[in-house]
Amino acid sequence: MLKYAVFALVMIGCTAVPAVAEPVLISAPEAHEARMAGDLTLIDVRTPAEWSKTGRAQGAIGATLQDADFIAQVLASVGGDKTKPVALMCRTGQRSSTAAARLEQAGFTQVYNVREGFVGRRGVGPGWRARNLPIERYDPSTE
Repeated sequence: MLKYAVFALVMIGCTAVPAVAEPVLISAPEAHEARMAGDLTLIDVRTPAEWSKTGRAQGAIGATLQDADFIAQVLASVGGDKTKPVALMCRTGQRSSTAAARLEQAGFTQVYNVREGFVGRRGVGPGWRARNLPIERYDPSTE
């Protein structure tokens, strides 16, 4: 009987924990178009060293995933509104998936992952740069 009671409590506890949905995947052109229309905030989660080598997607906010205040940086970029759409981009779309999960766990409700990232990934897409989407030179002195 005790075994069934423990099982029931575990199941009740499991159902009380909200599930985090998988982020919606979008292409680099879709992210660019939505950012240009003002429909989402684009966040580049790569490192400043990567930005220095390749530049950043035009209009993207730099919020490095490793920063202790990553969530706070993204929240500030959307004016404190966790319901505003946010798209995350990294080199190939993998770190941005991790970042998207962190934002969803923090209560963001419209989170997108740029599936091909900045440089692309075989079988997924060529990436922001190869698609010749606009890039800004990164200048660390302006941050």
